[in-house]
Order: sequence, then structure tokens, then C-alpha cells
Amino acid sequence: MTGPADAPPTRERPLSWTNIARTIAGGYVPLVIATLVVFLPLLWMVLSSFKTPGEIITTDLRVLPKGLDFSNYASATTTVPFGRFFLNSVIVTTVGSVVKVALAIATAYALVFVRFPFRRVIFMLILVALMVPPQVSILPNYILVAGLGGQNTYWGIILPGLGTAFGTFLLRQHFMTLPASILEAAELDGAGHWRRLWRIVVPVSVPSIATVALVTIVTEWNDYIWPLIIVDKPGMMTLPVGLTLLQNSESGSAGWGIMMAGAVLVVVPVLVIFAALQRYIVAGLTQGSVTG
Repeated sequence: MTGPADAPPTRERPLSWTNIARTIAGGYVPLVIATLVVFLPLLWMVLSSFKTPGEIITTDLRVLPKGLDFSNYASATTTVPFGRFFLNSVIVTTVGSVVKVALAIATAYALVFVRFPFRRVIFMLILVALMVPPQVSILPNYILVAGLGGQNTYWGIILPGLGTAFGTFLLRQHFMTLPASILEAAELDGAGHWRRLWRIVVPVSVPSIATVALVTIVTEWNDYIWPLIIVDKPGMMTLPVGLTLLQNSESGSAGWGIMMAGAVLVVVPVLVIFAALQRYIVAGLTQGSVTG
């Protein structure tokens, strides 16, 4: 029994110094540290791309360059066939991303809306594929693609990475949240699977599809190991592999600024694409995280 002298528990004021200290220590401080860890190397890379060799290799460290010297960018684009590297990356990223996203959409639709045997087993295999490191399949893929004559070809670079377990999983989770009544009404109107997919499912799933597309584009653009293995001719190298050729061409202290300029040219297209699609990311991941 509680006596009349017992008082209800007191609640801390929202603007008390204790709550403010907890918010700063548990929220803002980790956020600032994580942002600096990611942002400072990128900032240093950009600033170094405008510095002369004497400003980079020196004991008198200066953060800002003395001036905007674009000679490193000119050297990076002329020392190696940078234009060809850029074209190869655009072709591989565009074709690979379009095919991977289309396959992810079709596979996720089939796993949710098409009735066929062993559907759950196939989905479990997709989950297993999410847990297997991609490096495990490099040797079998190389033996297969090289045996088919895929060395130094676009299809040889693109083919092994066409399956995307992450995209299929995310879109499947989102498709399961769609109201079944809409698809049933479309089926009564005579719409087949293909029409239901592209006329109903895809338009209402743009955020999730954009998220998958962004992750796929970034992955394809930054892929390094597989293009490095399957390509040995400069004319077929992508930008990440081309940076290795640029590093081998530029030795000594003079090469650091040129390398930084080349890295900036590789990163900028991805940042532009991210800026264009970033508003879909949170909505897409939120939609895919809820199951029906």
C-alpha cells in the first residue's frame, strides 16, 4: 500500500542541462566525428589536386593551396588515355546498371506475385548470396569468361555482376507492402503480369527502385578488382583501373598531385548522381524495410 505521503515520480525538464549534455554526447558528437572521418580525406584530396609538388611534399604543412593550379588535371588527362577510360566506365556502368535493375525488378515481382514451385527456396538462396563475399566467385568467373573469349571486352566486364541479391531483396520487401486489391483489380480488367509490373508496380515503387539504381551505379562505377583481372589492355580499362596505370606512369613526388586530380575526376560523376537521387534514398530504404 502507498501512503498519502508518497509523491509521483518527477520527470526531467526537456531543456534541462542533463538532457542537453546527453543529446550532445550521444548524438551530435558521434555525428560530427563520423562526418569528419568521411569528409576530411575527400577535402584533402580535392585541395591536394590543386597543389604543386612542393606544397604536398614539405615539412611546412599548409591546408589551402597557394592558388588554383589546374596543371595536375591537365597532366592526369593527358598522361594516360583518360577520355577512353571515362567512356569505358560510362558504357559499363550504364549497361550493367540498367540490366541489373531490370533483373532485380522482374525477379522481385516474380517472388511476390507469381506462384511457382520452390519460390521460398529461391529466395533463401538469394539471402545466402548476400552473405557470400563477391571475392569468392572471382576465380570461377575468370575461368568461365576467359574460356568464352571475354577478356578485354565489355560483355566480359559486365556479365559476372548482372545478378544483384541486394536489389532483389530490397524490392521484394517493398513489393510485399503493396495492396493486393490494386493488382487484383488490374487482373480482373485483363492485365497480365507484364502490364501489372510496368503500369502499376513500378510507378508506385520509384523510391525503392531509385535506391537500388543508386547503389548499383556506385558499385559498377567503383568496381576495381574484376575489371583489373579481366582487362589487360589500356583501351578497355575503366577509370578505377586507369588510376593504377596513372600511378605507374607517375613516380616520385610530382605524381601525388596528379593522382589526386585523377581521383577527383573519378569521384565527381558519382557525387553528381548521388545528389540527383539522394531524396529517394531514405524513402526507398524505409519502404523496403516494412513487410506485409
